Amino acid sequence: MARTVVDLANERKKCDFDVEELTNYIDGDAISTHKRRQLENKVLSVKELFDDVPEEYLSHKEKYENAIRKSVLMYKVLEEIKDPNETEMQNARTFFRSLLPFAIFKDNSPFSLHYSMFVPAIIAQANDEQKKYWLKRAMNTEIIGTYAQTELGHGTFIRGLETTATYDVETEEFVLHSPTLTAYKWWPGSLAHTANYCVVMAQLNIKGKNYGIQPFMVQLRDENTHMPLSGIKLGEIGAKLGFNTVNNGFLGFDQHRIPRDRMLMKNAQVSKDGVFTRKTDSKLTYGTMVYVRVMIVNSMANHLARSVTIAVRYSAVRKQSQINTDQPEVQVMDFLTQQHKLFVAIASSHAIRITAAWLWDKYEKVTKDMEAGKSDGLPELHALACCLKAVSSADASDMVITCSRACGGHGYILSSNLPQIYGLIAAACIYEGENTVLLLQTARSLVKAWEQNARGEKLSSTVSYIADTHPFGKWENSVEGIIKGFERVAACKLSAAVSTRNQYLKSGLSPEESWNMTSVQLVAVSEAHCRALILSTYKAEVDRKAQHLSDPLKRVMYQLVELYATYWSLQKLGDLLLYTSMSESDVQQLRQNYESLLLKIRPNAVGLVDGFDFRDEILNSTLGAYDGRVYERLMEEALKSPLNAEPVNRSFHQYLKPFMQGKL
Repeated sequence: MARTVVDLANERKKCDFDVEELTNYIDGDAISTHKRRQLENKVLSVKELFDDVPEEYLSHKEKYENAIRKSVLMYKVLEEIKDPNETEMQNARTFFRSLLPFAIFKDNSPFSLHYSMFVPAIIAQANDEQKKYWLKRAMNTEIIGTYAQTELGHGTFIRGLETTATYDVETEEFVLHSPTLTAYKWWPGSLAHTANYCVVMAQLNIKGKNYGIQPFMVQLRDENTHMPLSGIKLGEIGAKLGFNTVNNGFLGFDQHRIPRDRMLMKNAQVSKDGVFTRKTDSKLTYGTMVYVRVMIVNSMANHLARSVTIAVRYSAVRKQSQINTDQPEVQVMDFLTQQHKLFVAIASSHAIRITAAWLWDKYEKVTKDMEAGKSDGLPELHALACCLKAVSSADASDMVITCSRACGGHGYILSSNLPQIYGLIAAACIYEGENTVLLLQTARSLVKAWEQNARGEKLSSTVSYIADTHPFGKWENSVEGIIKGFERVAACKLSAAVSTRNQYLKSGLSPEESWNMTSVQLVAVSEAHCRALILSTYKAEVDRKAQHLSDPLKRVMYQLVELYATYWSLQKLGDLLLYTSMSESDVQQLRQNYESLLLKIRPNAVGLVDGFDFRDEILNSTLGAYDGRVYERLMEEALKSPLNAEPVNRSFHQYLKPFMQGKL
């Protein structure tokens, strides 16, 4: 038996809690774990879904074509086992913990936008009659769709979109047009060659008057030949850092006409004679974006969990250097610096996952309220989704890079899968709203809350700390004390930013200029608010469920909560020293607590990542497989390189030999 296999087995013997209990806790309960495993067993038993030649050795075109083949196969299997009694929202929640697509596609599926944005857009934007027609066709994959909002020249600034939809009263049609190159839709997955329908966001114009951004169902390609329709120009945007099998595309319109009933009319309508009526708040049009941002937060937790599983298992079998010179080489995970790199990633995955589940519950409540005609919860949900998407993707991006570096040179090899996971997470920092822009949107909500508090109005629970004007009191190095400290930091930063903005206003700057001049502070305010929110939610949700856990698992979960809180306290010492009563001795104690927590978690490290319960196929990594055969797998994957098919490459005789003999 290989030494690495023995090392990993020994690590599992050190674990002092029930790993299966942890898996059930992460999934929600034992039934959910069983259901997820059944789903994975069914899909991953289909041998045709796996490649003999690793996809990194295929051409760009071959990767796409192979991804389409596998997407069709995967869809057929999923349809066979789909629960017909589940709603689409319930189905989405079922997949909260499933990363099945990443067992089959390292760069995701070209069908991904069909399910993640096209279907949700129909649900959120179509009226009952439209939904009855379009949702059935979409769910039966009679059509494949995508969602086109971002343009070549505009992304997060939705009001700046240039694509127009002009209503022609005479023909009862909308005329879609891209007036400039920058008006071309750019980035939507599935758009280039996969989708034949698309929900397009465009500026609605009627009789010379603009009515803002509205959603339109647009057929892109003939349903039989798949050729682009007249007045539509489609193509792929090219190779990227990641998502290269998602088929991201561009879309341009040249006076393309669609019937009046192709405007999705749940939230606004245009009558035959061109009368525009808005049924509900115009912000409801952006509901699909909020949904997607909620899902992104959850996906960041999952991808981070995958990365740290790979890095921890590798660190348990990799031996490098000595701690004591008279002792043998040790597992790299025995070095405190390695524990510092990795254990906070375990804790962060739990923190983000728990916060994502909490955010999903809020999303479902607001969605139900909106269906009942109440939209007052949408602004808070929007602000929460914005900052949580920004902070979770930024943290996950940083920590995945750290996981990769913690694996040394082997973490740089594509077969480790860490570079591909980084490509997926790095994209999340910019798609569906660039992070800085999203943090500024949250900041607007926070400034409004500050102004509401100044008028004596009641604040929502997520910003209620703003109203606490009591002296901070003595610093406490407990999780509760740290949460209190982060809330005070957020409140003080908000106060300072509002004061700065007001000074700029008094100096004669416009509100817009004053906001821009204060924007660096406002981004910091939003991040501080989000840190406090994640900390408090993480602690509260673990408290709420702790009574159902065994004592050993409960202890480890609280260690992770404390580690997470202590880590971020040490990362944000400047803020805490500035705005709270933290002292030098408090800092020294925090550092000691942090190092002590690393040592306490160390024996359970492998058990903690085993608890994520990722199958080897889903990890898709030579470094992170359950059995620990790291070096054998690295060599097996290396031998799959097409260059290893022959001992002498033809380039030797064509170029290298003449070059070395001076005959080239």
